[in-house]
Amino acid sequence: MKAVVITAPGDPDVLQLQDREKPIPGGNEVLIKVHAAGVNRPDVLQRKGKYPPPPGASKDIPGLEVAGVIEQVGHQVSHWKVGDEVCALLSGGGYAEYAVANAGHCLPVPGAFSFAEAASLPETVFTVWHNVFQKGALRSGENFLVHGGSSGIGITAIQLAKALGANVFTTVGNDAKCAACNALGADLSINYKTSDFEEVLKDTGIDIILDMVGGDYIAKNIRLLRADGRLVFINTMNGNKASDVDFGLVMRNRLTITGSTLRNREQEFKSALTSEIREKVWPVIENGNFKPVIFKQFPLAEAAQAHALMEGSGHIGKIVLVVS
Repeated sequence: MKAVVITAPGDPDVLQLQDREKPIPGGNEVLIKVHAAGVNRPDVLQRKGKYPPPPGASKDIPGLEVAGVIEQVGHQVSHWKVGDEVCALLSGGGYAEYAVANAGHCLPVPGAFSFAEAASLPETVFTVWHNVFQKGALRSGENFLVHGGSSGIGITAIQLAKALGANVFTTVGNDAKCAACNALGADLSINYKTSDFEEVLKDTGIDIILDMVGGDYIAKNIRLLRADGRLVFINTMNGNKASDVDFGLVMRNRLTITGSTLRNREQEFKSALTSEIREKVWPVIENGNFKPVIFKQFPLAEAAQAHALMEGSGHIGKIVLVVS
């Protein structure tokens, strides 16, 4: 098979299309003929040598989500069959013509979705559901702030939170991104380059914040949260330390500060998360209350250009590799 390989840690041009052996599924795995693969920031970090894969995952073929057709099933798999169209969460290996996935981490391709649209779902939907709705316990009527609203995580968080009854606020880097987030359902989008989001939201009262920025956002987030508020970290792109956090405010307002990463979690955890997403999120998607936003599609051989686009941060929504 053809696969995109990280030939050495470095810039996007270290991603090269090479021939590799087609993987063989284990007893509880399925082999997917990949039609599309999502591109995510963890892939960029892995390419740079800053995000090593967990044990058992591909060390040099990135890719955390794919969509395609099941070509082979392991002997322990009973709920999928050859020919089923699925999207799947992977620990790696998605930038290829074939990928192996745990059968418990697969979901059916939603009704009218293309493979590219389906491939844009797993990494962001799993991350948002776990962090915003499980750990953050977002409820209908609460005020929710997500930073990076035009990212794959952002567009997913906006739509799911809005569909389930929350008031949604977001920060983005330009007015075009503000307009795009508002069109997806955000109640207010703030251009952080022209406005201080803390100043804009200081009288709003935020119940939960999903942060992927960190750095000087940390103290601002804590000041914005009202009593019993929750701050959930999934990344700290601007730094994971802050010197001006008022922990007295944390105690007085009974704030919860938490966070998580998904890739290195146990297989059983991901299977349970998949089941809950199929039960609670897939109906929202199937009912038309969620719109996949694909910014640009690239052929598999142009993975380097896809990474360069992602690192430029000019995109709105997801970047996808089309395999076949």
